[in-house]
Amino acid sequence: MTHHMDSMKKEDKKYIESLTKEIVRLKKKRNAIIMVHNYQRDEIQNIADISGDSLALSEAAVKTNVDVIVFCGVHFMAESASILNPKKKVLLPVKEAGCPLADMVGVEELRAKRKEFPDAAVVCYVNSNAEVKAESDIGCTSSNAVAVVRSLPNKRIIFVPDKNLARFVQSQVPEKEIIAWEGFCPTHIVLKGEDITKAKKIHPKAEVIAHPECSSEIQDIADHICSTASMFKYVKSSKAKEFIIGTESGMLYKLRKENPDKIFYLPSEHLVCPNMKLTTLGWVTRSLELMVHEVKVPKKIAERARVSLEKMLKITGERSGATISGV
Repeated sequence: MTHHMDSMKKEDKKYIESLTKEIVRLKKKRNAIIMVHNYQRDEIQNIADISGDSLALSEAAVKTNVDVIVFCGVHFMAESASILNPKKKVLLPVKEAGCPLADMVGVEELRAKRKEFPDAAVVCYVNSNAEVKAESDIGCTSSNAVAVVRSLPNKRIIFVPDKNLARFVQSQVPEKEIIAWEGFCPTHIVLKGEDITKAKKIHPKAEVIAHPECSSEIQDIADHICSTASMFKYVKSSKAKEFIIGTESGMLYKLRKENPDKIFYLPSEHLVCPNMKLTTLGWVTRSLELMVHEVKVPKKIAERARVSLEKMLKITGERSGATISGV
């Protein structure tokens, strides 16, 4: 348990325990599994059957043999799970849990950009809506974006929607021209170079690890840039004992749990995704009880989006591992 859960009042702990028991009961009743993204609240991560980044969860979703997937994340993730599992019911506990980054690219704009660069392949970051995935040649996540871009014969790549991940990919694949969309993650973009400088002054021995959704100034000063799944691997293998983590605050739960001998710091108190934090135990319980809110993608869009997601999952290279656990 993290410090957050350790310092809870007894009444809060009892409430969490009772809801957790009810979720376990409803899961059996519905033949359901709970998939949880790394940025979710501590107590939600604690009830996960499968937890990980969006690539790990996409891969794991395909392998599940349940009737219902309760996706504790945001809308585009539940959409991807539904696209890859058309016969399963996918529930998003809070229907308002969206992603501003995903909303920064639209189908018409993307079609116009394609006309502008007819020789380019469209690589679509998984943080996008199903319609955009359907218009793309292949999907990617921050875990496998570099491998995906390298796998394509095209010399030009239109990369949507995150400009910072596009910049990172360009630094790793200089032989190709990356045409970056102007989207960004509002949570990662608030992290400034001065936040890292301050944190380094206070914790001089700490290594700085940043997500590629962070701005170029952060990428330039980080010791290591990687996806959330790779952060877990990197921290385990690193000889350092202290780390400054440049990504959403939810990451600290599993990092601390898996590395009790190491210390983790957030360089800014603003690294909180409001959409990721909408999901609570109460909403998960309600979702299983009432079987709401189902995320379903129209068949024609789903079929085309599935092609881009399946191509992504076939790419070898860096794979992200899901953490599978029973409650």
